[in-house]
Amino acid sequence: MNSSMISKIEKAHRYAQEPERVSIATMTAHFHGGHDDYEVALEGEDWTCSCHSFESLGTCSHIMALQEMLSTMLPADSRYGHLELTPAD
Repeated sequence: MNSSMISKIEKAHRYAQEPERVSIATMTAHFHGGHDDYEVALEGEDWTCSCHSFESLGTCSHIMALQEMLSTMLPADSRYGHLELTPAD
């Protein structure tokens, strides 16, 4: 392997340790859930999922899991679901 490729690999390893360098604006993911497989997508700050919970709630555990996994790479407006959780009275 030539020295140029070695330096690219080393740089890639350094970048991988700094996920804040990356900003994801658009993506599609295939999520293997507990009951079925789903397609989760992000377009700008809008999330969608093919699961039934998303249809009724506007967010779901699949989106929330991806938001948690990718949090440092998402713009602030895309990091959290559309539901506002409030403490029980």
